[in-house]
Amino acid sequence: MNPEEVKTVIFGILQRIAPESDPTTLGPDENIRKALDIDSFDALNFFIRIDEALGVTVPESDYGKLNTLSEMLGYFSSRTS
Repeated sequence: MNPEEVKTVIFGILQRIAPESDPTTLGPDENIRKALDIDSFDALNFFIRIDEALGVTVPESDYGKLNTLSEMLGYFSSRTS
């Protein structure tokens, strides 16, 4: 998947997890959890849904590396191409 396709998947999942927010307004280096007020339970749900949608299992040791849209796009795009 290219980064735009991955971004569409990420935004779709974020909109389900934080329906009152608009992920499309996120800046590339903005901390997503803080910007969308996502707690640890919702963050875990996000990674589970990413695994279902992209087939990318994120090890718990990598959770802290995926805070911004830029970080997520790089991480998931490289694992889905």
